[in-house]
Amino acid sequence: MGVSIVRLGTARQAGEGLRIGTVRRPPRGVPKSEFATQDWYDVWYPNLAPSAATMKLGQSVETDKDWAAFSKKYRAEMNEPDASRNLDLLAALSHQTNFAMGCYCENEARCHRSLLRDLLQERGADLAPTVAHCV
Repeated sequence: MGVSIVRLGTARQAGEGLRIGTVRRPPRGVPKSEFATQDWYDVWYPNLAPSAATMKLGQSVETDKDWAAFSKKYRAEMNEPDASRNLDLLAALSHQTNFAMGCYCENEARCHRSLLRDLLQERGADLAPTVAHCV
């Protein structure tokens, strides 16, 4: 059992379970009816996506200092009561079922999904091993 952190739009792994899109916007040019069949996501869950302002900050990251500023701001958003409860719920569910969460970014190291991985791990989530995805 466990939660996998994935790049949306990549091939699903065996046993991955439900795929949750923690993104601000749906994929462009893809009909809603094809989100799951094209391996984007089964459920859109923007509650754990960075706010529009934070997302803009993240997209402009060029240095470690920029990344640290983005990380601090995103973590602050995820410490808000609603987001924190969402993370607690998902961490608890990870012990009962398989599911995957992710976003579109190519480089996970400079993406909020790496921070989601850390936040879930801090809450005791059962994290699946990292799998490299190629597009």
